[in-house]
Amino acid sequence: AYYAVPGNTDAVQAFRTQLTRLWFQALRRRSQRHRLDWERMNRIATRWLPPARPVHPFPRERFNVRIQGRSPVR
Repeated sequence: AYYAVPGNTDAVQAFRTQLTRLWFQALRRRSQRHRLDWERMNRIATRWLPPARPVHPFPRERFNVRIQGRSPVR
């Protein structure tokens, strides 16, 4: 779950991609035979770094409230 600014999921996805790439390099550096390929790394990343999905509605939906009658604020 991602609790942050609506519309920022592209930046979070770019961060996840960069993090996966750096993690791949670090894991490959530790291996002596380079047994880790991108197919396996993507499975690992999907399990441990799930994609960001907003858990709250966008501001237009969230603040689109109609007050019936008079305003409670005076």
